[in-house]
Amino acid sequence: MEIEKKDIRSLSKEQLRDFFVANGDKAFRGNQVYEWLWSKASHSFDDMTNVSKETRTMLENNFVINHIKVDTMQRSEDGTVKNAVRLHDGLIVESVLIPTNTRTTACVSSQVGCSLDCSFCATARLKRMRNLEPGEIYDQVVAIDRESRLYYNRPLSNIVFMGMGEPFMNYNNVMKAIDMITSEEGLGMSPKRITVSTSGVSKMIKKMADDAVKFKLAVSLHSAIEETRNRIMPFTKNFQLPELKEALQYWYQKTKSKVTYEYVVWKGINDDKASIDALVKFCKYVPCKVNLIEYNPIDDGEFQQASDQSIENYIKALEQNDIVAKVRRSRGKDIDAACGQLANKS
Repeated sequence: MEIEKKDIRSLSKEQLRDFFVANGDKAFRGNQVYEWLWSKASHSFDDMTNVSKETRTMLENNFVINHIKVDTMQRSEDGTVKNAVRLHDGLIVESVLIPTNTRTTACVSSQVGCSLDCSFCATARLKRMRNLEPGEIYDQVVAIDRESRLYYNRPLSNIVFMGMGEPFMNYNNVMKAIDMITSEEGLGMSPKRITVSTSGVSKMIKKMADDAVKFKLAVSLHSAIEETRNRIMPFTKNFQLPELKEALQYWYQKTKSKVTYEYVVWKGINDDKASIDALVKFCKYVPCKVNLIEYNPIDDGEFQQASDQSIENYIKALEQNDIVAKVRRSRGKDIDAACGQLANKS
């Protein structure tokens, strides 16, 4: 029976060095291969031209590189690019390139499907198949960086974990991926240009604060009224607002980093004065800003985009209370995106 080969990217540099020493080679060979795997994002052992053919064959016999493949790519009239990314086992996730005049942002996925049950989200209708590995998350960023250079003549400038999945339900792999994205041995991006978005898993917000991360935190809030929030995102019954408030205060105390609230306003659900007043009150707990996001309806059901006047009412109330608020218009409307997260994240 054929033994399943291990993905070589699951090895640390030290483990790679040890592998070569154990096989009668020099330790520095591990450094060379590590550079090919991460800095050069190689998808094949044959690419490793400064490594002998015999060594490449040995690697081929022992390991695989479970890289992604951009299966289909769609370009919107507004310049947004959506990738359907095929994984090594045939499963599909999505990643998105969102351009503005000054930057390009990668919206990446962390899970195949999603563990949560947000009523408004297309991805929530897909059963969670598995977590993405660090290399699969990393590859999404590499692919979008290449597209950014090709189509916009500039490197990728920002990353948001707002694609398919709840990043905190795949915490370790997301953190490992970010470590490589920000490492000089990887892509060398500044952590300040990375935002991880959660639906409000309180204990993991605290853990992230304890881990002294340098990237930014966004919370998909959508309502600061418990009953309404539970209706929109039923799983939040396990992560109620007082607990979320405490976690966010802990986050700010430890990191001194502002929180961004992602907030969609829906007609007849959270477009009333009580919802506005509740959000204003919640925003006063920790320094923050609010992104009011235009909604892309996924069907003719209960979740429909609120009126412009409702959005204006939110903006006015927030600004009167010295809370920074911006409206994020939906991007890529002409290319159907399952993740439902094509808001402009500039």
